[in-house]
Amino acid sequence: MAKNVFFDIAVKKASGILGKKGRLVMLISQLALKLRSVNWKSVKASEVKENFFTLGRLLKAYALGHYREIPWKPLLLITAAVIYFINPIDFVPDWIPGAGLTDDVGIVMSVFSSFGAEIDKFLTWEKSRLYTA
Repeated sequence: MAKNVFFDIAVKKASGILGKKGRLVMLISQLALKLRSVNWKSVKASEVKENFFTLGRLLKAYALGHYREIPWKPLLLITAAVIYFINPIDFVPDWIPGAGLTDDVGIVMSVFSSFGAEIDKFLTWEKSRLYTA
């Protein structure tokens, strides 16, 4: 991942949130609110939108104790990516029209490329639960 002081701050916050179910659930709630407020037409990529939602579902499954098959480092950086996305003040502030989400998208795409195998395992697990439910 590219060096980004705001992402480094998000990683530190993530380490304080993981292991505290209440704080993680609150983060997931904040993510849900942010996902609803984003103008997804400005992002112009349905894959990016789906990636944000996938990270939210993964964190929710982890917080609720349903999915624990993820190593600490990917979990930490996924949590940090969500914190970075939620925070309106980052490398490119979210309020800048047309550019505000570019860094957020970059962070999430970087997490997906770095930990794609772990995210694919989660998606496989998630899909298997849909068929057995």
